[in-house]
Amino acid sequence: MKFKKSSVLPLMLLGVLVGCGEKAAAPSNAPAVDPSIVTIAPEFLPRLTIAAAGEGEVADTLRVPARIEVDEQRVARIGAAVTGRLTDIRVELGQRVRRGEVLATLHSTELSAAQLSYLKALSQQGLQQRAVSRANLLFESDVISAAELQKRESELLQAQAELHASHDQLMVLGMTQADINQLGETRTVHSLSSVTSTLDGAVIERKVTPGEVVQPADALFTVADLSHVWLVAEIPEQQAGLVKSGEQAEAEIPALENERIKGRLIFVSDTVKPDTRTVTVRMDVENAARALKPGMLASMLIHGSPRQRVLIPVDAVVREDNKDYVFVQLDAQRFQLRAVKLGQESGSAVSVLEGLKPGEKIVSGGAFHLNNERRRKELEG
Repeated sequence: MKFKKSSVLPLMLLGVLVGCGEKAAAPSNAPAVDPSIVTIAPEFLPRLTIAAAGEGEVADTLRVPARIEVDEQRVARIGAAVTGRLTDIRVELGQRVRRGEVLATLHSTELSAAQLSYLKALSQQGLQQRAVSRANLLFESDVISAAELQKRESELLQAQAELHASHDQLMVLGMTQADINQLGETRTVHSLSSVTSTLDGAVIERKVTPGEVVQPADALFTVADLSHVWLVAEIPEQQAGLVKSGEQAEAEIPALENERIKGRLIFVSDTVKPDTRTVTVRMDVENAARALKPGMLASMLIHGSPRQRVLIPVDAVVREDNKDYVFVQLDAQRFQLRAVKLGQESGSAVSVLEGLKPGEKIVSGGAFHLNNERRRKELEG
C-alpha cells in the first residue's frame, strides 16, 4: 500500500506537536531558588573578609528636636499698677535693665484720687488723736463721763483703720513706703505713676506706645534673665523610660555650627500628650555669653544606660530599599542577605538591635561587591 508524501508530513508534524505538549505539561521537580542566598565561586572568596559578630556595652543615644525658650522662673511680665495714659517709655526692645529701673511713666487720675483719700484719712486720724487727748483731760477733771471718752476712742480707732486702708491702697497702686512718707510730709498730690522692672534682664517684649491707655491687667513689658535658658523637647512615649529628671544631657545648636553644649534635665512631664504621644522634657543650660537665644532650634541628645549589644563593622552593612542588611555566611561558598535593625553608631562599629546573634559569621569587608554579585545572578535568573 502506498502513501502520498503530502499526507505523511502532516502526520509527522502532529506527532511532534503532541510529544512537545506532553513534555511541557510534565511537572517540574526543580527546587525554588531563594533570592537572598548567593553562591560564589572559590576565586571570589579572597575579595571578602569574614568575621564573627562581636558583643559589647553600648549606651544608646536618643536624638530629638528641641527649641530654646526662656527660663520661666527667670522671666517677669510687667504691667501698670493703675489705670492711666502712658506719657513716657524709657526702654527699647532688647535693652538690658536693672531691678527697680523705671521702664515707663503714666498719668493716672486713679492714683491722685487714692492719694487724696490717704491725706484726708491722715488728717482725720490726727484730729481724732487730739480729740482723745482732750477727752482724757476732761475725764480726769470729771467734766465728761466715761461713755463720752469711750466714744472718742472709738472714733479714733475708726480713723486709724481708714488711714491703714488708704495706706494699703497706695501700696497696691505701686507707691513705695518712702513715697507715702513723702506724701504725708509734703501733702502734695501727684498723678504720675512709674512702671519699674522687677528683675535684672533684657526686655524681650514691648507691647505699648506713648499715649496709650493701659489697665492693671495689661502686660506692658516682658523682662527675662537670659543667663540661663531652657531647651524644651518632646520625647516619644516609647523612649520616655530613657529620661529622668536630674540626669545630664547634651544638645547641638545648628545656628552655632552644631556646637555641643551640656546641661541638666530639670523636668520630665508626668503625663503624655494625647495628640502627639510625647512627653515634654526641659534641660537647663548656662548662657553667660548670651549666645543661646530664645527661638533657636536645637537637637537634644539623651544618653541611656550602657547595655550589651551585638556589634559589627559599619562596612558590613548593606543599604537597600531604605532597609539595612548584612551577609551571613551559611557555608564555605553560600551567603544569605539578612535584614537587621541597627542601633547606635560609634566610630567604625554599629550596634545591632535585631536580626543577628553574637558569634554569627558575617561578611565584614566586601559586602558591597557581594551584593552586586547577588544582583547579577538574580537578573540572570
